[in-house]
Amino acid sequence: MSNPPSARKFRAVRARNALYSAIRGYFADAGFDEVETPLLVPAPGMEPHITAFETRFVPEMGARGPERPLWLHSSPEYAMKRLLAEEWERIFFLGKVFRNGEIARTHNPEFTMLEFYRANLVDGPKAGRGYGPILVDIEEFTLRGAEALAGGTKIEWNGAPVDLTPPWDRLSVAEAFASRAGIELPLDGDAALLRARAQERGFDIPEAFTSFDDVFFAVFLTAIEPGLGWPRPTFLVDWPASMASLAKLRVDDPLVAERFELYIGGMELANGFFELNDSAEQRRRLEEEQRFRASLGKPVYPIDDRFVDAVGRMPTAAGVAVGIDRLLMLLGGFSSIDETLLFPACEEMT
Repeated sequence: MSNPPSARKFRAVRARNALYSAIRGYFADAGFDEVETPLLVPAPGMEPHITAFETRFVPEMGARGPERPLWLHSSPEYAMKRLLAEEWERIFFLGKVFRNGEIARTHNPEFTMLEFYRANLVDGPKAGRGYGPILVDIEEFTLRGAEALAGGTKIEWNGAPVDLTPPWDRLSVAEAFASRAGIELPLDGDAALLRARAQERGFDIPEAFTSFDDVFFAVFLTAIEPGLGWPRPTFLVDWPASMASLAKLRVDDPLVAERFELYIGGMELANGFFELNDSAEQRRRLEEEQRFRASLGKPVYPIDDRFVDAVGRMPTAAGVAVGIDRLLMLLGGFSSIDETLLFPACEEMT
């Protein structure tokens, strides 16, 4: 007779199924279509600090075309934006994505992502942040998940209470640096000025950290991120323009990108944008990221021309990627991503 499943694994499976049901139920009620996108893609995302798993297509059985590289997608974004360009208005993806080298308490190289988009949203300074409806979506399906897994709107994370009752807090990146690190953030991306201001406040910035992003995260990861999302979730909004390769810039302030991240209990759960829909600008940004990846000694991926073309045909839209395993940790009371998985990488690779 085989051994029964462990109590932890059984609880994890039941909790995951309950969360998926809550998410799918919300999106069905809100008029979204669930879509599947390819896991193997001819060009992965170009984010400088993400490495994709590479494989090769070898033609057999009369297949056409040459042998060529393919990658496991790190996000369904490129494919979903092609659907937006074909006039899909509300779509979501709930499935596996892959990122090489990521194994930690909140990372697994194969993990579950929720990505969704709303099209034909209102743009312009009078409308406020264009991605506003997306924030409400996140609040509402998380609330449903909390009620299903935790029995209400209050949870405990790392020994402290978190109240999930909407609406959640909104905090700009500049406000976070000013209030939590005592630094006036130069939104124009001036790395030298940010370094000087950080050192004046007593931050030890390594000499090798020369870029704006390097100095930014040296401060952010130590002085700001751990305190975000207590005692309520926090949407961190209005990012420096240089730090949002797929987002529009604010109409009323081109130094600020319409990007947001969600934090609950000091942990990042989501990254979203009011989406760029200018093909020429998108290609320029991707080419800049190619050069940056090369300077870091990382693989330089090809540009997906079908994606770039689709960006120029997209309506105004907002979208977000949500780490579902992390959300399951929070709502289900699991201490690490491994506890939410039947086959975590740390066990399968030993």
